[in-house]
Amino acid sequence: MTGKERREQLLTIGRTLFAERGLDGTSVEEIASAAGVSKPVVYEHFGGKEGLYAVVVDREFEGLLRLVTEALTSARHYRGKLEKAALGLLEYIEENPDGFRILVRDSHGGTGTGSYASLLSEIAGEVEYILAQEFDRHGYDDKFASLYAQSLVGMVAVTGQWWLDVRKPRREDVAAHIVNLAWNGLSGLEQRPSLDPRRRRKEMERAQKRAEKIAAKEERAAARAQGKVRRDESGEQPV
Repeated sequence: MTGKERREQLLTIGRTLFAERGLDGTSVEEIASAAGVSKPVVYEHFGGKEGLYAVVVDREFEGLLRLVTEALTSARHYRGKLEKAALGLLEYIEENPDGFRILVRDSHGGTGTGSYASLLSEIAGEVEYILAQEFDRHGYDDKFASLYAQSLVGMVAVTGQWWLDVRKPRREDVAAHIVNLAWNGLSGLEQRPSLDPRRRRKEMERAQKRAEKIAAKEERAAARAQGKVRRDESGEQPV
């Protein structure tokens, strides 16, 4: 095995052990034993478990940040950016559960590496930049872009941590419901949100029909109530 191959092997083993036990719960002996090497080999490549942990965290940090940043910049429409970013994070969680578990742990004080909180701060900065442009274009006060960015990123991030363990519903449905809440708000939630534009248009049409029926029903109720008031005032008996 070449030096490069050995290094990658140690990173893979360390990633698994750190995800299960964290930095403090993992020893150099365990890493070396799992790799079938002596402890000095681990020290030779990384200087110890802290150095190995730092590289693992940095890789996950950069990988997830790149994935979400690309998602935010690849879509033209704002809703599309949100959909792709939410789906990208959930895809990362589903395909890299060990890496995500490492990120959400508190980083060790001595490593100087990024933590999940600092990762989210980086992503929020990207979102803030996009929001500020959108706010300015639509005449909104862009000084609130940071607040909205933190709110959106926080909503997706906390949901992602929850979904890491439950894994239900499927990631496309989770992303659709996140975007439903972020885009429509509680007062305008779609009953069956979807990332498919065609299905979403049909849902909007159904929602419009429901709203029209409710409005018509309320108008009829108001008319009946008004008629009752008039009869009461005139003393007439209802027919």
